[in-house]
Amino acid sequence: MSHHQPIRKMTTEYARWAEHLFGKVFKNPLKFTSKRSIEAIVFLVVFVGFFWFLAYRMTLPNMLNTFMQTAYQLLLETVFYIMAICVLMGGISKLLIEFGVVRLMENILRPLMKPLYNLPGVAALGAVMTFLSDNPAIISLAHDKNFSQYFRKYQLVSLTNFGTAFGMGLVVLAFMIGKGFGSGAAVGILGAFIGSIVSTRLMQRFTLKSYPEMNAPVVEGATEGDEQIISYKSEGSILQRFLNGILDGGKEGVNIGLAIIPGVLCISTIVMMLTFGPSGENGQYTGAAYEGVPVITMLADKINIVFDWLFGFKFGALISFPITALGAVGAALGLVPRFIAEGIIDQNAIAVFTAMGMCWSGYLSTHTAMLDSLGYRNLIGKAIGAHTIGGLAAGIAAHWLWVLFNLIF
Repeated sequence: MSHHQPIRKMTTEYARWAEHLFGKVFKNPLKFTSKRSIEAIVFLVVFVGFFWFLAYRMTLPNMLNTFMQTAYQLLLETVFYIMAICVLMGGISKLLIEFGVVRLMENILRPLMKPLYNLPGVAALGAVMTFLSDNPAIISLAHDKNFSQYFRKYQLVSLTNFGTAFGMGLVVLAFMIGKGFGSGAAVGILGAFIGSIVSTRLMQRFTLKSYPEMNAPVVEGATEGDEQIISYKSEGSILQRFLNGILDGGKEGVNIGLAIIPGVLCISTIVMMLTFGPSGENGQYTGAAYEGVPVITMLADKINIVFDWLFGFKFGALISFPITALGAVGAALGLVPRFIAEGIIDQNAIAVFTAMGMCWSGYLSTHTAMLDSLGYRNLIGKAIGAHTIGGLAAGIAAHWLWVLFNLIF
């Protein structure tokens, strides 16, 4: 047998496969232009185009090296730092719950719920719990009949916006203070508080306008006057409760820390590669971490007069933080150390970052699942719209509160 025969046989097989495939395409073209196929083609075009653009500007070896180095440095310098904060804050949060501090805070905040948020007083517990942990904590409470029975239906669905506005608040606050921006972070908390009111109220208004029938109690016969304090009993000696609180809270902190890794490494890496430029002495790419093609910065600089007036941003690159916070606040925090290293951040920017990061806290990635779990998937668009406005209001409020703070002090 000739040594060319295997090659000829393989070529013949490929020819038959091609004839078979294209024959089907011409016979039934609609089958091969389905929505799924079009989606795959569009994705491939965008995916290949995105990395081709980066490789064209940076060269392929530099782009790949920067991609890996940035993710690696983010893991070492940022993710583990945030995870350590999550573990420590998780332990502290559990102690606050275990020894009644959360109950005290709930009692203090309870009278504010109705006038500010149009929510029953028990909603204060949701605000405290999400501030100490993350967005989904509010849904765990909403599924508790002892909690949800005091709500009307439109109020219950607005808990997605209300709880999200406080999600990971303690971690964000601790992170900013740890970087030396305590005063900016404190003003940012006030901004997030204003944003939460805007978002929650708008969600309630949107819901009632479209679905007036939702102005009905979740549980028939329950009224706000019947509200009782929801009890969480603790058992064991003080030492045992202390140790259990520290260890259990620390474990929950580890889970939160692990959950932010994909967002920080994937989202922050891409955002950084579209925010910062080359680091070489002559403007050359070296393949080092945090290099990229500053598309976001260039676009933001063209309209930075808007961002300057709304948020007080002096550098277009800073807009990357709120953009990233739309998907994951942990990923957004990963940008802060680089901004500090670049020397483009100040207390005002930290105030805005804290307000928008805490208020938005990755709502685009959590609102869908939260409303779906409540059984109101049809309200996802309204919740996202209301929370987008609320987050912008939080950032604007934080900036002008900082301006007022500087004028007074």
